[in-house]
Amino acid sequence: MSRFKRGDKMDSLAGFRTEKTEPTVPHGLLKAARKSGQLNLSGRGLTEVPQNVYRLNVDTPEEANQNLSFGASERWWEQTELTKLLLSSNQLTALSDDISLLPGLTTLDLHDNQLSSLPCTLGELEQLQQLRLSHNRLSVLPVEVCVLKNLRSLTLQQNLLETLPEELGQLENLTELDLSNNHLKCLPSSLGRLTCLQKLDLSHNMLTCLPDSLAKLASLKLLDCSNNQLTGVPVSISEMLALEQLFLRHNKLRLLPQLPAPNLKELYVGNNQIEDLEAEQLASLMAISLLELRDNKIKTLPEQITLLSTLTRLDLTNNDITTLPASLSLLPNLKMLLLEGNPLRGIRRDLLTKGTNELLKYLRGRIKDTAPTAMTLPSQARVNLHSIKTLKLLEYSEKQAENIPDELFDAVAGGVVTTVNFSKNQLTTLPTRLMELQSSVSEVNLGFNRLTCCSPDICKLLQLTHIDLRNNQLSELPSELENLTKLRSVILNYNRFKSFPDVLYQIVSLETVLLGNNQVGSVDPGRLTRLVHLSTLDLSNNDLLNIPPELGLCTNLRCLSLEGNPFRAPRAAIVARGTDAVMEYLRSRIVT
Repeated sequence: MSRFKRGDKMDSLAGFRTEKTEPTVPHGLLKAARKSGQLNLSGRGLTEVPQNVYRLNVDTPEEANQNLSFGASERWWEQTELTKLLLSSNQLTALSDDISLLPGLTTLDLHDNQLSSLPCTLGELEQLQQLRLSHNRLSVLPVEVCVLKNLRSLTLQQNLLETLPEELGQLENLTELDLSNNHLKCLPSSLGRLTCLQKLDLSHNMLTCLPDSLAKLASLKLLDCSNNQLTGVPVSISEMLALEQLFLRHNKLRLLPQLPAPNLKELYVGNNQIEDLEAEQLASLMAISLLELRDNKIKTLPEQITLLSTLTRLDLTNNDITTLPASLSLLPNLKMLLLEGNPLRGIRRDLLTKGTNELLKYLRGRIKDTAPTAMTLPSQARVNLHSIKTLKLLEYSEKQAENIPDELFDAVAGGVVTTVNFSKNQLTTLPTRLMELQSSVSEVNLGFNRLTCCSPDICKLLQLTHIDLRNNQLSELPSELENLTKLRSVILNYNRFKSFPDVLYQIVSLETVLLGNNQVGSVDPGRLTRLVHLSTLDLSNNDLLNIPPELGLCTNLRCLSLEGNPFRAPRAAIVARGTDAVMEYLRSRIVT
């Protein structure tokens, strides 16, 4: 009751005010909001927030009797406190001080408006956890925002911010902070106090340096500093023990930063001015999986590149590289090597267009001092013993074969094989002897075959982390697949799936699911949200007639591909703006 009295007191002159025309909200929406605690007014062309929205929780019984938005059957004392207010995609230029009359708010979405300032009373919303202010005209972040101790997510991208208050460091529970596409030239040192922060986006600003205090962000997993004016990165950044993804594209870096961050899996330093790769810098990338060095001025690759044993993708597009070390082919997990736009000598142009496997095969052939690497068998199968023993790779691809010769499996002879590549053949069933490798094999490529069903036997490969089944004739997956608790990546492009395979919802370890170019007609966002590690989802060129807004709640998705489907919303222009824009749009369409 104290809240109602407080509201009364603040508005004691209401009866003496001059009448003016106010924007209205349909009574049905207000009625529903009193029951649900959620009110969605996105995309209604509002130039100001109607007064009865602010007063939703402060009307007294007497006022309720006079207020037509209360139905006769409603009991004012049973109303639910408003916790979620969505006002995105309107034409709001200001927010009233009366926002403080909604102290129960946990989510306030004001993105895509024309706000140039915020009321001081915003700091009174002590329960607020999500504050979305992107795509406005804010040039200053009021200090009052920095007292919102329960704030978890603050999105400020696409504003006009030039500086940030030192008090920002008080938001100690913040896990996500997006400051991209502003005019920031420096950052407050207090940023290092945001020790719960997991995602920090500073891209598209005017930063020339990063504060040393960033090193204190012990929980940070993703740091995006792309499109700034950085000439270097503080050495202390190596202390960020949780950092997994670092984006430094489009800066002015001349050297690869030395980053012995033990969990760093992805480093993007494309479009800089890097000329030399130093062995010491490469050796520090202990856990790197993806290294993007495209559009720099790199002339040579040091032999120490072979120390990156976890590397799966290396992008060297558009550099000045003339020769490649043959030892590059010894990287055990390298799946993608991009070299277009380099003045390479001694490597035929057509070899580059044949893809990574052919190029690595050619480089392996150049390695001197290897044991006898091949033996010819009666079946004319070429068994590459060097690949099996040194690279732990069992390969029989591009043979157009209907089955895999026994001699190939015989050559393993109890050895350890982690990668199997039987792609580009005519296989109609899973090779039964594949099960002999179940204790060690972690990656299987059966793409470009004629498989019509996926045998449950594959589920015996309990170490499997990656399976490629693209370009087959599959329409379902066995339910036993859920036993593969280490599976991170599934590639199913160009098959015959008519729905999102049910079993994939059960595999919580999944990080990548590629289902493009199938006939998928629906996806269950509620079940997808349980895949808390899923960061890449390709549903392009399918039969999706509508995209459920709740898909926007899959907050770990870093890359969502939806193009080429027959849905009408989101519009193609939004889809073209990329994953963040699509996810933001979907969240704004959630009906509450």
